[in-house]
Formats: sequence, structure tokens, C-alpha cells
Amino acid sequence: MKKDFFLYQAQTTPHPLALEVSRAEGSYIYDSEGKAHLDFVAGVSACSLGHCHPAIVSAVEQQSRTYMHVMVYGEYVQQPAVEYAKTLAELLPASLETTYLVNSGTEAIEGALKLARRYTGRSQIIAAKNAYHGNTMGSLSLMNFEERKAPFRPLLPDIRFIEFNRKEDLQKITEDTAAIVLETIQGGAGFIQPIDDYLKAVRKRCDETGTILILDEIQPGFGRTGKLFAFEHYGIVPDILVMGKGMAGGLPVGAFTASREMMTTLMENPMLGHITTFGGNPVIAAAALATLKVLTGTSLISQTIAKEALFRERLSHPLIKEIRGKGLMLCLILKSSEIANDLVVLCAQKRLVLFWLLFEKNAVRITPPLTVSNEEIEKGCAIILEVLDGLKQ
Repeated sequence: MKKDFFLYQAQTTPHPLALEVSRAEGSYIYDSEGKAHLDFVAGVSACSLGHCHPAIVSAVEQQSRTYMHVMVYGEYVQQPAVEYAKTLAELLPASLETTYLVNSGTEAIEGALKLARRYTGRSQIIAAKNAYHGNTMGSLSLMNFEERKAPFRPLLPDIRFIEFNRKEDLQKITEDTAAIVLETIQGGAGFIQPIDDYLKAVRKRCDETGTILILDEIQPGFGRTGKLFAFEHYGIVPDILVMGKGMAGGLPVGAFTASREMMTTLMENPMLGHITTFGGNPVIAAAALATLKVLTGTSLISQTIAKEALFRERLSHPLIKEIRGKGLMLCLILKSSEIANDLVVLCAQKRLVLFWLLFEKNAVRITPPLTVSNEEIEKGCAIILEVLDGLKQ
């Protein structure tokens, strides 16, 4: 199977990890020999309830026997999608009342950009340096990493960049700015949190200039930081909320949510202002609804703070400079990129799944399922410390 993987499936890097998967359950991925690998990555924050959570499996099985794809998004009334959008609205601030379901986080970013430009009649978009919002052409345009952008130019015009957490840069938001797009917590840059009421300052400047505030919660959303959405920690509400990853427990999905007034601008002039064939797919929506019910009907979200504390307590080591992030969106900042790389590779050999970050080369991701147990945390941390001890100079 590995030979066919390299021969027939398009690759994203010259050296993929290439673990042959036979099954996955809970916090573990099992290889072709039946060996269990403790998963501290959760599909890059996507498997919020672990692998094959019974509530999600049951919802998918039941809905797939009832009906699957029947019509393009928005034409037919389909119970899973309607119930999901309604439940989400009941959990969010009143201004975030209408949800557009799509297929991925990057498509949700595309839809949010279109909505902001359509609603304001402006074209300029502001994004943060070292941001990551996806890899489609619009999302890629919001990245200031020229090495990744140059081969695909021309990209979207009229994009400006500011430094995350630098309040002086907010004066670049003007009456010409359609939207500012920010990750609530920067992911690829190294799990950087907003500080000193930065998001409140962003909100204030947007209100002054009539600019739409788009918050990308694709990674920190759905309980990963100890709140349903990370913006709840910072005392502000975005105009457009973008979500994905952990939304459906590991199935492909995304969404953007805004006021009904704003969202109706995609209905006409032109009609089909945004359209997607499989967005709101009933099987995916059923999985998303099951995920949301488990997250809000249990103590899993509040437990993430205690689990964060356990990680921080156990992962004290001379080669770890700091631990960044919030809840179960954590990363280790190592003393060098070589140490970070060795840690991921050597832990994989000991059957602990870790992963890198996009821009911060000294970082190693720790984003386990929210269902990870304290015993599994301690087991994984012991492996990390054992590997780091072996690397110590």
C-alpha cells in the first residue's frame, strides 16, 4: 500500500510521514501491524472528539440510511443542516445568527471575503503577517510569506498586511477597508495569543471605519481553548465568524456565520453570490450536530484548561524554551529547529504522533483530541521527555 501511496496519490512534500493506517479509535491510530500510536495531533486539530466517536459514527450511519446528497446548497430544506445552523445560532451572540455551510475552512474564508466585499462595496482587505487561512487563491493571498505565494501569482489585489498584536498598525484600517481578517490565536506563526486588549482595539477601529471584522476560528474553535470559540476569552464579537477543522469530529466541513442582514447580500445582485454543491451535506451536518451536542452537553470544553495545566506541569525540560497556546491548542518552542524536527521524528518511532507548525520552525504541535485522558497525557509527556533527554547535549 505504501508503494501505491507514493505512486498514485499526489504528495505535498518529498518526505511524508507515510504511516500505514488500519483503523483509529479514541486517542489512538493503529498501523498495518496493529500497533497503537498515541495521537497528540488529532488530524491537525480536526478530530475534536477523538477517532470514531460513537455519537458521530451513529449520526453518520443513521443519516446515510435516510438520505445523503439531494440538491445543491440552499435549495432543499434538509433537517441536519437546519438544526445545526439553528443550534449554533442559539450558542452564539445575537449578531451571529445565520450560517453558510461549506466544505472546508479555506472555502469558508473565501466566502467570508466575498461577503465582506459585497456588503461594504469596498475592496481592500487587511491581514496579519505570518497568518495562515488556507491554500486556495483567496486564502493564499492573505499570507505574507512570499516563498509560498510567488509561484502562484497573480493573486488577489488590494491586500495589506499588519503585525499581529501591534496596535499602532491598526491605523492602516480606513474607510477604504472592507475587512480585516485575523486568526483569534495565530496558528502557523506559533500559537500566538492576542495581548493587551488587542482584539478590543481591533473591534473599536473597525467600528470607527465601518470595516468588517472577520475572525478565523478554524483551529481554535469548538472547545479547543476552553470556550466554544476562542473570541469569548477576549470580550469582543466578530462580524463574520469562520470555522472548520474540529466542527464535525474529523469529517470535511467549514462554515461562516454573520448577521442575517449581511448574509442576505449573497442572495441577489447577483443571485448565487456564493454557491457550493456539497456544502451543508446532510451526512456531514449530522456529524457536526452530534459533535456540537457532545461538546456542549458534557464537561469536555471546561476540562481543556485542567488538561493544559497538566501538559505544562509535565513538560518541563531544558530544551523547551516555552509552551505557547491555550487549552489543548499548545505548541512546544524548542531551542532549535533541529531539536524540533528530531523530536517529531523520534517520537513517531516511539509511536507518539506529534507534528510541526507552518512558519515557526522551532515549534512542535500538541493538539490532542479534547477527549484525551490524563493518563494518556502523562504517557505522551513521558515519551517527549525521554526523547529530549536523549537529545540533550
